[in-house]
Amino acid sequence: AGSFQDASVIQHAYNLNFPLHTVPASSAQCPAWSAFSVSSPAVVLETVKQASPRGKTVVVRLYEAHGSTVVAWLQTSLPVKEAMLCDLLERPAAGGRLPLEQRGMRLSFTPFRVLSVLLVLRQ
Repeated sequence: AGSFQDASVIQHAYNLNFPLHTVPASSAQCPAWSAFSVSSPAVVLETVKQASPRGKTVVVRLYEAHGSTVVAWLQTSLPVKEAMLCDLLERPAAGGRLPLEQRGMRLSFTPFRVLSVLLVLRQ
């Protein structure tokens, strides 16, 4: 019922096409941990990968999937030293430095926009 956004169609499609795989582990209790979280259900975190020729850098690629204009916060538990927007070839964008705030990194999306974020990790 309702729109595809209300029905969480995109999330259900990812769950169907990319199901979680369980791995047997010891019975020791481990704390819950998440490398990344995004504050808006309209934004999909699609890719996390090591940046090509750089050392301690990670590229995170996200896109707006609902056809809306939205501000989302990207949070990570990784030790980020600096963050910046980059192009698809992982070159930093001019004026693309992202302030690291308590809530994470503030990202602005227009409908269906793809953003790539280059994260430089602490040594």
